[in-house]
Amino acid sequence: MGKEVSSRKMPGLRALSPLFVFMGFYLISAIAAGDFYKVPITVVFLVVSVYAVLTTVTLPLSRRVERFSRGAADKNILLMIWIFILAGAFAQTAKAMGAIDATVNLTLLILPDNLLLAGVFLASCFISLSIGTSVGTIVALVPVAAGLADETHLSLPLMTAVVVGGAFFGDNLSFISDTTIAATRTQGCRMRDKFRVNSLIVLPAALLVLLIYVFMGGTVSAPDELKSVEWSKVLPYLAVLVLAIAGMDVSFVLVIGLLTAGIVGLCSGGFGLFDWYQAMGEGITGMGELIVVTLLAGGVLELIRFNGGIDYIIAGLTRRIRGKRGAEIGIAALVSIANLCTANNTIAVITIGPIAKDIAERFGVDPRKSASILDTFSCFVQGLIPYGAQLLIASGLAAISPFEIIRYLYYPALMGLFALLAILFRYPKRYS
Repeated sequence: MGKEVSSRKMPGLRALSPLFVFMGFYLISAIAAGDFYKVPITVVFLVVSVYAVLTTVTLPLSRRVERFSRGAADKNILLMIWIFILAGAFAQTAKAMGAIDATVNLTLLILPDNLLLAGVFLASCFISLSIGTSVGTIVALVPVAAGLADETHLSLPLMTAVVVGGAFFGDNLSFISDTTIAATRTQGCRMRDKFRVNSLIVLPAALLVLLIYVFMGGTVSAPDELKSVEWSKVLPYLAVLVLAIAGMDVSFVLVIGLLTAGIVGLCSGGFGLFDWYQAMGEGITGMGELIVVTLLAGGVLELIRFNGGIDYIIAGLTRRIRGKRGAEIGIAALVSIANLCTANNTIAVITIGPIAKDIAERFGVDPRKSASILDTFSCFVQGLIPYGAQLLIASGLAAISPFEIIRYLYYPALMGLFALLAILFRYPKRYS
């Protein structure tokens, strides 16, 4: 085993080349087609997967495929797929029995037209802050957001992006978020102290995005005649939200939501038993592309890690750090690139956390600030990569390409910008 590890390393940029191939192949194909959405993301990942396997020359071909498969079968990847399957079954069941329509009608009844975008963003922020998971928030709210987009003639990618942006607000700040826990533990600071520093950095970005949505909401108009709310059909979404806020695991939340939607649908005459089976089947198969992309991405990222891509980045950046500001930029760059290579913000924080702590101690960076940088930049990158779990599941539930959502992700982009400005201008002063 030790011999395999010592002989597997490839030249740094070559180890990272699958990422460059991914971006280059997608851009060239999209430009040639004249449309960014004509290029199936599954095809892009298939090409990159073949490239990654062929260029891992330090192993025999059979071992390369085995290593690729090991990455695709990683427990985090399989857990993600399990959530995708349950989310697809729940979303299609809820749609078939009328839960989405009922929840949309209730939302239109409660929120004024001009505050619809801002209201959905605030709801997403609150739920994600309460449950500590962006994926759970996206699963709960994206189907409702899609229904609202249809009723108000708003852009579906925009409405989906509103939910995704708010989901990352809570993922970054929640006391029970796994990224927050990983960041504070690796840096040796208390959660409330990290929350205090982190909120000073990202709250201005959230307020700015909220104002943007209020301004954009001026052109939103709900239907003149609102449909009556079928209160019993709102129960599945209420159950999902209440259980998620109570801290139940997202898998069990989805199972209970699925059962609740099925029982309410059967009792209310929304569908028959075999119609329910059909709806679940359609929802699961509708997640097929999403599952394939997740498996291929897991394999590619494992080969990048195996070939020494992440180690190369870490070694290169740590050699160039000079001074406290440089140390903070180095921590931000390390966790950002690690997130690009792992597509998992928690894994990126855990991977880089010990190195970040060493850098912080060497250059006198406050551990509360380094924990905030780790968490914020990992969420920033995770919020913008098309192969991350959040964008994949959001695009699957909304039946659109993840690339369509990215251009409307105002909050993750501004979160990253404000975090960078906090480093450059030594803000907050007390912790810099």
